[in-house]
Amino acid sequence: MNNKNKEDFRSKPKILLPKYIFSVSALLFLYAWIENKFLLCTRREYFGNNIKIAHISDVHKRKFGRNNSRICEKIRRESPDVIFITGDVVSRTETDFSSIESMLNELCGISPVYMIFGNHEQTLPPEMKKNFIQAVNRTGAVLLRNKSAYIEVNGYKLHIYGLEEKETVYKNGKSYRNLDKITLSDMETLLGRCDGKNTVLLAHNPFFCDVYSQWGAEYTLSGHVHGGIARIFGKGLLSPERKLFPSFSKGVYNSGRMKLLVSGGLGKLRLFNPPEIVIYQI
Repeated sequence: MNNKNKEDFRSKPKILLPKYIFSVSALLFLYAWIENKFLLCTRREYFGNNIKIAHISDVHKRKFGRNNSRICEKIRRESPDVIFITGDVVSRTETDFSSIESMLNELCGISPVYMIFGNHEQTLPPEMKKNFIQAVNRTGAVLLRNKSAYIEVNGYKLHIYGLEEKETVYKNGKSYRNLDKITLSDMETLLGRCDGKNTVLLAHNPFFCDVYSQWGAEYTLSGHVHGGIARIFGKGLLSPERKLFPSFSKGVYNSGRMKLLVSGGLGKLRLFNPPEIVIYQI
């Protein structure tokens, strides 16, 4: 082989590698774009046959049809007894809540709706937060901000608590370091003592699972982690706090006698992790 042929041979990998990386990246981007248009109804696990729950979380700015009509239609077909929304139904930069108000009105026509703030609702500018609360109040949805409510379903009386954590459990100024924790004492200060029977806790942040269990919840519904953004071998890759392979990213987890039910959510860019509405029967 002459010198010229040797040079051509050695140069091919250098030329092919950028093309290969570009092709794979383009395919992944196309797959993610298509996947993000999906809307799944996922049945995580069945715990009984009495109360059917539809759980949505982390819609953010995503739109599934006009006024999220696809979300409403999917839930209507499931005929749940109650609908729980575990925060971040909007993003902190939004200024128009008419679409979410329409969605909530539609959902309230299907079943009772109970919802909580996520960190994005907590950090809305004061005027926007006021407008958001007014929009929710014009619907039949019940917004639980460190409050509780009772609902009777199929002969069972559920006690539903809505936790609103401190903003500093999510972000400390501009930093994700040295974040605050939620303690059992905090739980009792915010919500009082748990009555311990047929208790559902709505808590946006799943990372305090053990504390929720110590407090006495039977079921805790959470979101926040968006399934870990991308899923690799069934594990979430990244949390909103920039932590790799976060715990409690998506699915059903046990802590003592409590089950933690984490939605992978609906909004934000995701990979191998399609948007989901979760159906439980407890």
